[in-house]
Amino acid sequence: MRTTGAVTVAEVEELFGVSPMTARRDLAELERRGVARRTHGGAVLPTISAHEDSFARRLDVDADEKARLAESAVGMLTPHETIFLDSSTTTYYVARRLVETHIAATVLTNSLPVMELLFKEGGPGLEVIGIGGTLRRLTRSFVGPFAVRTVQGHFADRLFLSVKGIAQNGMLTDADPLEAELKRTMIEQAGESILLIDQSKLSTRGLSVIAPIAEVTTTLAAGLDDAEADTLRLGGTTVRVV
Repeated sequence: MRTTGAVTVAEVEELFGVSPMTARRDLAELERRGVARRTHGGAVLPTISAHEDSFARRLDVDADEKARLAESAVGMLTPHETIFLDSSTTTYYVARRLVETHIAATVLTNSLPVMELLFKEGGPGLEVIGIGGTLRRLTRSFVGPFAVRTVQGHFADRLFLSVKGIAQNGMLTDADPLEAELKRTMIEQAGESILLIDQSKLSTRGLSVIAPIAEVTTTLAAGLDDAEADTLRLGGTTVRVV
């Protein structure tokens, strides 16, 4: 955890050959000692702002929750909508669901993995507009002024996005300022913004502010209890627990 900033329960199981119950208990003990902070599915170092993991590392974390969120997200669509997808791994699952359902749509994205997926597996009804710019190798996403300019040159019916975390004051945050800027621009250019989160987003936050949660129309949330959902609603967003 000191090397990478975070660890998952599955990694502890594999590294030390222990059961999930033992892994969770030991992470809880580290939290009790003040040397770690528990998250949904693992633990992070107790820093002010959580670090940023690579796209590949994040892709299979909380896969069941991401799949449920993606199914609910695509269920909101009608054929031939124009949609923004950000570079999060959660919206990669949305792209995968778009392919599975064969729904007709125009997708604008700065995510290289989403572009590759839709190019290779998307049917004739899926049109892709790539948002280019400076490629971040860690997240395999395009950012920077050219990416912002491309987003500003388009309007979308909907935006599906995720975030690094939600601060206690209701601000959506990201680990990287350029990613935060692009997501903020997408929110401005979308008729409706849909935030996709699981419970882990409530216990961490990134360095850079994207926007207040009130600026997203709907929040699709996996694994939240009633109190957590009500807290988000007080921030000014409609919450649907999936």
